[in-house]
Amino acid sequence: MALIQFIQGINETVIPDVKLTRSRDGSTGTATFRFNNPDILRPDMEDKGDITGMYLKDDEGDMITKDVNAKFINGKPEAIEAIYIIKSPRDWDRFMRFMDKYADDNELSFTKAKT
Repeated sequence: MALIQFIQGINETVIPDVKLTRSRDGSTGTATFRFNNPDILRPDMEDKGDITGMYLKDDEGDMITKDVNAKFINGKPEAIEAIYIIKSPRDWDRFMRFMDKYADDNELSFTKAKT
């Protein structure tokens, strides 16, 4: 099972919009996750602790990014954006294995951008 958490032990149930970019040679890339109105921003979650990063968890282990930002509209948090940097072809393969599991678990599909 593949999960996303912002606080260790608390699963995020809101499915993000994920945008991937990859270098021309395929060796590096960026995954930008955007969660609109995620669970972690609900008022009843305030006492659960602070967001310490975005944790991508599956049977192979954890991938972590600390590049996590809240987006505010009219002074209220509405979304979370997290950026995961992919630094090598091996990291790319690992990230894609996670995304395949996450997509299967959440009945998602991949749409390739038109170039």
